[in-house]
Amino acid sequence: MTDTENGRPDGQGPEPDWEAVQASPEFQELRRRLRVFVFPMTAFFLGWYLLYVLVADYAHDFMAIPLFGNINIGIVFGLLQFVSTFIITGLYVRYAGRRLDPIADKIRHQVEEGAK
Repeated sequence: MTDTENGRPDGQGPEPDWEAVQASPEFQELRRRLRVFVFPMTAFFLGWYLLYVLVADYAHDFMAIPLFGNINIGIVFGLLQFVSTFIITGLYVRYAGRRLDPIADKIRHQVEEGAK
């Protein structure tokens, strides 16, 4: 059999042992670091969004308080949902660049070297 029949689709050698890659300490550390960021940030955002929905539904008078012109607290609160999304995205990009990408690059290099 050729490599393309029983290996990588690009014909560059045998298929890597993905179970061994997944069991490696580097991969486990990558997953741990990802969870350390993703789970708390997801909980924070869902709590923040739920607060917005509950306040919008049950505190109409509060949300209708004008701040300036036709802009009220409800509009500002709603726009802050978008702002928080962009901030979380920026934080993730920064976190991934510092804490995730170096490990992912190391794992990718090991897999590519092992497949040659």
